Amino acid sequence: MNQTRYMNIFVPVVAVLLGLLSGAVIMLISGYDPIAGYSALLSGIFGETYYLGETVRQLTPYILTGLAVAFAFRTGLFNIGVEGQVLVGWLAAVWVGVAFELPKFIHLPLSILAAGLAGALWAFVPGYLKARFRVHEVIVSIMMNYIALHVTNALIRFVLTDNADKTQNIYPSASLRSEFFSSVTDYSRMHNGIFLAIIAAIVMWFLLERTTKGFELRAVGFNQHAAHYSGMNVKQNIILSMVISGVFAGVAGAMEGLGTFQFVSIKNASTGIGFDGIAVALIGGNTAIGIIFAAILFGGLQVGGLNMPSEAGVPTELVEIVIALIIFFVASSYIIRILLFRLKKEEKK
Repeated sequence: MNQTRYMNIFVPVVAVLLGLLSGAVIMLISGYDPIAGYSALLSGIFGETYYLGETVRQLTPYILTGLAVAFAFRTGLFNIGVEGQVLVGWLAAVWVGVAFELPKFIHLPLSILAAGLAGALWAFVPGYLKARFRVHEVIVSIMMNYIALHVTNALIRFVLTDNADKTQNIYPSASLRSEFFSSVTDYSRMHNGIFLAIIAAIVMWFLLERTTKGFELRAVGFNQHAAHYSGMNVKQNIILSMVISGVFAGVAGAMEGLGTFQFVSIKNASTGIGFDGIAVALIGGNTAIGIIFAAILFGGLQVGGLNMPSEAGVPTELVEIVIALIIFFVASSYIIRILLFRLKKEEKK
C-alpha cells in the first residue's frame, strides 16, 4: 500500500519534470534559450509580490474546478461539464452581488451560496439523466456547457443589463477582495477565496475518506452492481455525486465573479477554467492535496508565462506547449510506471 502511495506521488512529479525537459528541448529547437525562458517564468511568479499575488489569484479557481472533476471521477463519473457549471455559478454570484446591498456577513455568503446552488442545479441534469435513463454523463455535460454559455449571455444582455456587454460591478459587501492582500501584494487581485478553496479541499478529503456517505459514493464508483446488491441506492448516489461536483464548480465561478473581476460579461467562448480543472485533477491524482499542488503548478505557469516574452523573448505559446506536454506525460503515466518497475527489476538482478 505504501509503495503504491509513493508511486502515485512520484509518477506525477516525473511527468512534470519530463514536460519541463521537453519544453526546454522545444525552446532550443525553436532558437530560444531555455535557461533564460524558465528563469523568466520563475521571475514572473516570485520576482515581485504583485506576481505572487496574481499567481495565488489564478490558482484559486483551479483548486475548485480540480476538486469538481476529481470528486466525480472518484465516484465513477466524468464531469466534463465543469466549464458550464463555472459559468452559471459566476452569473448567479454576480446576480446576487448586484441585486442587493446587505451587510457583508450576509451578502458575501449569500452570493457564494447562490453560485454553489447554480452549479449544483446545472450538474443535477446530467446526473439525473445518468441515474434514471443511463444517458452518458459526458455527452450531456458537454451539451450543458454550450447551453450555459448562451443562456448566461442572454441573461446578461436582456435581464441583468439593458443590452450591455457586462453588468455593473458588485457591491463591496459581496466582494472577496481584501485590503490586506491588496496592500501586501502591490495591489494584485488576490482575494480571500484562497481560504475557501483550501477549505473545499479539506471538505472533499473528509467527505470521501472519513464518512460513511463518502464510502458509499466511492463504492458506487468502483462497482455499481456490487454496491446495489449490498443495499446502496446507486441512482441516488450518482445524482448526489454530480450535485456535489457541481457545487465545487459553481463556487469556482464565484471566485471569478466576486474576486477577480467583480462583474460578469458576455463571452464568445469558454473561460477555460473548467477544462483546465480536468488537467489539474489528472496531475493531482484526483486527491485533495495533489490538486492543490497541481493548481499551484498551473497557476504559476499561466501567470509566470506572461513574463517570458518581455524578459526572455520566448512566446507565451511555448508555455501552453509545456502544459500540454505535462498533461501528455501524466496521461501516459502507466508507461512511466512500467519503466520504473523494469528499472527496479534490473536493480534487483
